[in-house]
Amino acid sequence: MRIKFYGCSATFLAVISCASHSAMAQSLTPFRYESQAQRHCPGDTIVWLDFGTGRYYLKGQRRYASGYTGSFVCRNEARNSGYRRSPFGLR
Repeated sequence: MRIKFYGCSATFLAVISCASHSAMAQSLTPFRYESQAQRHCPGDTIVWLDFGTGRYYLKGQRRYASGYTGSFVCRNEARNSGYRRSPFGLR
């Protein structure tokens, strides 16, 4: 019984390791300060990501850099990680 279990486990791990890596989510690097995020991705727009709502806010929006459940991140990283733009407009 153990040999069958270990054989199935090894097969499962082999299939996972051979799977396409393009389907994996890109890593998200949150920062406490806007300047840190800008140094991390100089060619990208910095957004405020609210982890509680799963939305990000652009500079000029009311909820940008507000609250305790968010961080500054690069917009492309937020998009690639599945977060969406806030539907609310600019101030």
